[in-house]
Amino acid sequence: MQINNVNRKLLLTIMVSALGYFVDVYDIILFAVLRVPSLKALGLSPEEITSVGLDLLNFQLVGMLLGGVVWGMLGDKRGRLSILFGSIILYSLANFANAFVTDVTQYAVLRFLAGFGLAGEFGAGITIVSELMSTQKRGIGTTIITAAGVLGGITGGLVGNLFTWKTAYMIGGGAGFVLLLLRLSLVESTLYLSVKQQKNIAKGSLFAFIKNPQLLKRYIQCLFIGIPFWVFIGIYMTLAPEIGRLLNVQGVITTGFAILFFNIGLGLGEFSSGLYSQWCGSRKKAVFIFQAICFGVLVTFLSLNDITPALFYFFCSLLGFGVGNWAVFMVMSTEQFGTNLRATVTVSLPNMVRGMGVPLTLLITALKPTLGLLMILGLIGGASLILAMISLVFLPETFSRKLDFVET
Repeated sequence: MQINNVNRKLLLTIMVSALGYFVDVYDIILFAVLRVPSLKALGLSPEEITSVGLDLLNFQLVGMLLGGVVWGMLGDKRGRLSILFGSIILYSLANFANAFVTDVTQYAVLRFLAGFGLAGEFGAGITIVSELMSTQKRGIGTTIITAAGVLGGITGGLVGNLFTWKTAYMIGGGAGFVLLLLRLSLVESTLYLSVKQQKNIAKGSLFAFIKNPQLLKRYIQCLFIGIPFWVFIGIYMTLAPEIGRLLNVQGVITTGFAILFFNIGLGLGEFSSGLYSQWCGSRKKAVFIFQAICFGVLVTFLSLNDITPALFYFFCSLLGFGVGNWAVFMVMSTEQFGTNLRATVTVSLPNMVRGMGVPLTLLITALKPTLGLLMILGLIGGASLILAMISLVFLPETFSRKLDFVET
């Protein structure tokens, strides 16, 4: 009976963490789909929609970047559950209010707050599930969470196309409040509780990374490995209509359908990379192979010309499959750091990855007149994948690592 009770609590934690990432990705994809109709409703011209849309995305990414640091430190200082409750409350309120904006300034403030709230969702779920599961099955739990995020992306694409932009935002906010109620029955990580009682261990300290160059180096390596994921989902798919025109696609390309097909490929990739990682007993090998696949797909994709929308969307799926190693990457990053800094890393890292979209979009804007959009996108995509694979080579393998250790 005791074993059944433990298993029931673990399954509930996985399910609730998975729903948190579902809401996370739903909101990110939703804004990409609603960018044009919502800004058009606010009276912006077609030229303003592109520039203001990128500015709003940057506000959300900055919110995520700052929120990732704050929620991560809080998770190590006060507990994993503190993130799960605080983040979803802020997100739900901000996203519901998004449906009632009347100007760009209000939109920007709420996108920042929604991003700040969402910042705690994915990393907190990965942290607590990783600490509750056995070494052999840890990768399976994180794959389930990431698969829910893929479903959130697909749902965001469908909701954004089927409902008005106001209704779509209210659905997201309402889902967040439902998730808050489900979290009332969760329990704290026992691994964290054992470390929390040790007063002599610094928890959630940013100074630890400044004082220890090896910790900082490991964090930056993990950051570089994750950047390609956001390059393709956050930049390529958002700019899919513009890319379609540059590739002379024989029809109209929409962001919603590009993201939908990307997420279908992403889901297949996540399951495939997760299963392969479990089968071969290596996180590094699975991530490296899939990033190499993505590089090959990217080179082929950008060399296409005068193609049908069906072929364009097919390559969106292939790109999604190639970067479908997010779950393996995240659990590998979680396993790299001790319990006293694990939430700080796992919560901040995916948001740092997303936050890299800010300098990248600024770089695109600056170099677009000189190099052209297609060339700069190719350089960013290729360079991010090469840098990721080089960083991966120098990280230690963590597949069999136990998590009951701390950083001193």
